[in-house]
Amino acid sequence: MSEASNSLINNANLISKVYFPRLILPTAAVVVALVDFLITLSMLVLLMAWYQFLPGWQILALPGFVVLAFITSMGPALWITALNVKYRDFRYVIPFIVQFGLYVSPVGFSSSIVPEEWRLLYSLNPMVGVIDGFRWCILGGQSPLYLPGLTVSLLIAAFFLGFGIRRFRKTEKSFADLI
Repeated sequence: MSEASNSLINNANLISKVYFPRLILPTAAVVVALVDFLITLSMLVLLMAWYQFLPGWQILALPGFVVLAFITSMGPALWITALNVKYRDFRYVIPFIVQFGLYVSPVGFSSSIVPEEWRLLYSLNPMVGVIDGFRWCILGGQSPLYLPGLTVSLLIAAFFLGFGIRRFRKTEKSFADLI
C-alpha cells in the first residue's frame, strides 16, 4: 500500500508527458508486492516439504484468499494514491497508517483471543479475514475460520475497492496538472 501510494508521484514525468491509463501505476506496485508474496509462499512450501508438513484440504482455498488480499490492498491503495497526489504531505502519514494497521491486524497473534462479543467488530478490519484465512488454509483445522467475520471482511474489502476506484477515477483527470 505504501509503494502504491507514491507510484504516481515517483513517475511524475511519465504522467505529465504521456497519456496512458494511470490506474496501471498503483496496480503495478500492488502486483510487485503480490509477486514478492508468491516467492515467499514458495519458500514456505519448501519448508513444509522439508519438515514433512502436509496441509489439509483447506489449502485449496488459498488462491481465493490471495485474491482477497490483493483486493484488500488495492482499494485503499488507490484511494491513498489519489489523496497523495492532491495533498503531498499525506505521504508522511502513510507509514503511520500502515504501522497502525499492523498492530490492529492479527499478525503476531490469533484473532481467536479477541472476546466473542467483539469479534464481529474486530472483523471490520478487512485484513483480519485475510490473515485468518491464510492461517486456516495452511494450518487446517488447528486455526478455525470465523465465517461471520470473513463475510464482514469480504464486504469491507469490496466496499474499499469500489470506493478507491471511484475516487481514483474522479481525481484522475487532474493528476497531470497537480503533479
